[in-house]
Amino acid sequence: MKIAIASGKGGTGKTTIATAFAQALSKAKKSVSLLDCDVEAPNSHIFIQPELDQFEDVNMLIPSVDAEACTGCGKCAEVCQFHAIVVIGGQTLVFPEMCHGCGSCTLICPEKAITEIPNRLGILEGGLSQEGIRFGHGILDIGEPMAVPVISKLKKWQDLMDAEIVLIDSPPGASCPVVESLRGADYIILVTEPTPFGLHDLRQAYKVTQELEIPAGVIINRTGIGDTGVEQYCEEMGLEILMQIPLEREIGHGIAQGKSLLEIKPEYENRFLQLHLQIIEALSIVDRS
Repeated sequence: MKIAIASGKGGTGKTTIATAFAQALSKAKKSVSLLDCDVEAPNSHIFIQPELDQFEDVNMLIPSVDAEACTGCGKCAEVCQFHAIVVIGGQTLVFPEMCHGCGSCTLICPEKAITEIPNRLGILEGGLSQEGIRFGHGILDIGEPMAVPVISKLKKWQDLMDAEIVLIDSPPGASCPVVESLRGADYIILVTEPTPFGLHDLRQAYKVTQELEIPAGVIINRTGIGDTGVEQYCEEMGLEILMQIPLEREIGHGIAQGKSLLEIKPEYENRFLQLHLQIIEALSIVDRS
């Protein structure tokens, strides 16, 4: 079972939920993996504290032009949809940061003047936590704009994907990296706050789950602030509210110190185990329909 934890914006408590969920399942002797797909700012490891002993570079093939063989015909530039390769004054220039690695320029070059060379985008790191959680995250290299290939490769790490339950801590928002992290999930937990901003971002995130046709439920974090707009929206859309976590100084203080929610509030272990049962039931209803 693959469960993704998503949010319309950063700072809603998505990682807090993902790490606590993983710890609760592990304590219940479940085989569980946690993938931190927020490759621009991964932070799940702070709470899981895994022993990282697996490392793998993430590369993308980009064009390299042999200036002597190139005639400057411009066919490579014509076929590139992302303008990553251009011909100026008979000279062919490559802009690696714009390349999507499709290989079309290499295939179409009549002089065979273009070859493909690896360009590093980031790195994957993985390991086991003391609780037995299989952990992995991707780290996008500074200045690299292409997060999707790093996320895609992270999701293909076989040691991580073989677990009984795979939890995916997705990036915030509703962009391409979010879609890639959610793709293939069986269920999506949307984490939000009971504020007008939280409602706005929840709407955006829920649209993504609808486009992907993946069932979803909502966890409202920091209840006690804002208004009832999120609850009303969930009722209108038929979205199940899976859990509500109140705004408490003790929780906020503990999270700021790098403690997981279960360290701060051990009683939440049973709530997350119940959450797992709720998701199983929700998926069984979907299957029956």
